[in-house]
Amino acid sequence: MDGGTIFVQMLGEFSITLNEKTITDSANRSKKVWLLLAYMIYCRSRSIAPSDLTNLLWSEEESSSNPLNALKTVFHRVRSTLDQLGSSVGHNLILRKDGCYIWNQTVPVHLDIEEFDTLCKAGAESQGDTRLAYYQKAQALYTGDFLPKLSSEPWVVPISAYYHNLYVRTVLESIPLLEERQRYEELIALCRSAIALEPYQESLYQHLMRGLLALGRQAEAAQIYEDMSQLLLSNFGIMPSEESRSLYRDAVRTSSDIIIPADTVQEQLREASGPAGALVCDYDFFRVIYHAEARSVARSGAAIHIALLNVEGEGARSLPRRSLDCAMDNLLEVVRSSLRRGDIVSRCSISQYILMLPNANYENSCKVCQRIIRTFFRQFPHSPARIHASVQPLEPNL
Repeated sequence: MDGGTIFVQMLGEFSITLNEKTITDSANRSKKVWLLLAYMIYCRSRSIAPSDLTNLLWSEEESSSNPLNALKTVFHRVRSTLDQLGSSVGHNLILRKDGCYIWNQTVPVHLDIEEFDTLCKAGAESQGDTRLAYYQKAQALYTGDFLPKLSSEPWVVPISAYYHNLYVRTVLESIPLLEERQRYEELIALCRSAIALEPYQESLYQHLMRGLLALGRQAEAAQIYEDMSQLLLSNFGIMPSEESRSLYRDAVRTSSDIIIPADTVQEQLREASGPAGALVCDYDFFRVIYHAEARSVARSGAAIHIALLNVEGEGARSLPRRSLDCAMDNLLEVVRSSLRRGDIVSRCSISQYILMLPNANYENSCKVCQRIIRTFFRQFPHSPARIHASVQPLEPNL
């Protein structure tokens, strides 16, 4: 075997490089070959009994009548795979000793997860610019989670969680350092990379929006909020926090030092011609309209009612996700076309729509809801959804 250090990448993908030759699991034809290879490298500091390896490779349902021979066959294939790096590399790297298998510890190995761990620890023990520099080097190494193609293996799961959480921690500790130094482009790039790996952490979106707002990129910040809002609603049935909504309001608020003529303002405010029926809006804007109407009702005493449409399955059970999404999309179109242009509708949870019905008393509001439900089942008679409506008056803001 030629001399040289073996470079192993386990973050984002699994690859092994020696003397500018690389093999990777991207052309993986045998999961067991790469599983055994990954385990041997990760546990390269100790001998491993054949029984441990057979348990690693085969579940009880898959157990072979001759597991030791089956293991030898997989090792033969592992060595053949390693031989792509050079003549006899496989036999030089994987050895037998005292009946156990062991990785040849005389061959130097550079493992990305060990470098990542070292950089993270060095950053945690440093301050200011030095901490940020260590963290940025670590983040550059973290191109994805640990052994993603083996992510369901029991031994991989806790290791993957450890490195994933360590990466997120470095990101959250780097963000205020970048904000203090007004390095917003780096902040934006970091947040985007982190969101790709941790898509449900709302604070990452908030930092990303702040960075975009600091650079005057309001439209991008607003789009980030809308994408996050849809993600949270679709996956968890929740709305973004007040902090996120406040950033969104900042993003959509137009700021300019130029004095705008009154007719131009009126033109900007005029609604483009669109579909007839109710106004459909984001729940955050629905709340603003609700607050405005609550103040108006307190003065005028006009009748405004709020209706809630709940979508569920038979026996109040939750619908399967695909059925629920289909029912909610269909219901929105029915609601939009059934209501007047002065009515307002918004999705307020994963399975609910809220309606604002101005100039409608309680009885008429109930009739409106029943008409919507009848229309829905007339148009979609085979839908598994059950729709329930509740109506209550808009409470005046006294």
